[in-house]
Amino acid sequence: MNLQSDDFELFGLPRRYAQDRAAIDARWKDLQREAHPDKFAAQGAAAQRVAMQWSVRINEAYQRLKDPLRRAAYLCELHGVPVNAENNTAMPAEFLMQQMEWREALEEAQDVEALDALGAEVGRSRQALLQRCEQLIDGARDYAAAVAQVRALMFIERFAQDIDKHYEKMESRAG
Repeated sequence: MNLQSDDFELFGLPRRYAQDRAAIDARWKDLQREAHPDKFAAQGAAAQRVAMQWSVRINEAYQRLKDPLRRAAYLCELHGVPVNAENNTAMPAEFLMQQMEWREALEEAQDVEALDALGAEVGRSRQALLQRCEQLIDGARDYAAAVAQVRALMFIERFAQDIDKHYEKMESRAG
């Protein structure tokens, strides 16, 4: 194992978007067992520190690989097309209009049924964008176009969190 390996190399996975989550989870457990600091207790503090670095590196890679959004962003970056979401927030007009409609629907939602319907719609949009990422990354190898989908997914993830907060507000008012 090499600390400089990319996440896919580290996990022994092909460098593609489509991944088997169970395989990622199993490989993570195997790698954690191999690098667990307790295995190196007899070899002294330096060996335990190195094992701890490995453990941290393995966990970081696991977090990126198991999350489809983070995996897509990582693949784009590996292919020289960073997401730069903090600097580049340009989105197509139709996507921005959709965001505004969702925001209005969220503000107007008075009951759980309305939130459920909005959450389902947002979930369908998320799934469609994830499928588009797979097509662009694994099929077309169009990382620049995939980055736009990743940025849209980031907006959707934040909005889904806002829906969750709205549920919590409703629950606290009811309780």
